Amino acid sequence: MIDNEKVEEIFLILEEKLEKTVSVLQGEYATIRAGRANPHILDKLQVEAYGMMTPLQQLGNVSVSDARCLVVSPWDKSLLKAIEKAILASNIGITPTNDGNVIRLVFPELTEERRKELVKQVKKMGEESKVAVRNVRREAMEAIKKMKTGKEISEDESKSCEQDIEKSIQKCIEDVEKVVAAKEKELMTI
Repeated sequence: MIDNEKVEEIFLILEEKLEKTVSVLQGEYATIRAGRANPHILDKLQVEAYGMMTPLQQLGNVSVSDARCLVVSPWDKSLLKAIEKAILASNIGITPTNDGNVIRLVFPELTEERRKELVKQVKKMGEESKVAVRNVRREAMEAIKKMKTGKEISEDESKSCEQDIEKSIQKCIEDVEKVVAAKEKELMTI
């Protein structure tokens, strides 16, 4: 990479956006139910408590009791009904069981058909991430072209920067493909 402050800034922004794209994809995948108890599917769940919407993690513990069962233990037992209502409204496809102390979520086995649907969804999310990566590439390339047009960098420096951008983009796309493949494998494993 050439020694130019603006170019360094372009590359810092590029790397930051690429890392964020992969981490957002991983976050979305964490909320996909794969037939095993995964506390992350409740990460975005908001519960109406004390007159306002509150994240479930702030109201109690979410733990995995066995491979197919999550247990939600609220610190305030009066919130059991509100938590149960929020889980039902969230459309995660699991009916909660309230025993007066904790809420249990038992994950049913996924059917082959449902697994295939989830794999399609996972691949679609992966493609959307690749589109985001390509948009980041376009932004970085345009910034380099502007610098070349403005005579801030030479033709050779511009070509070198474009090659470095391509390398970063290629690595990020490979990372996205690895994340997609890992989630696909997890979904298809019985």
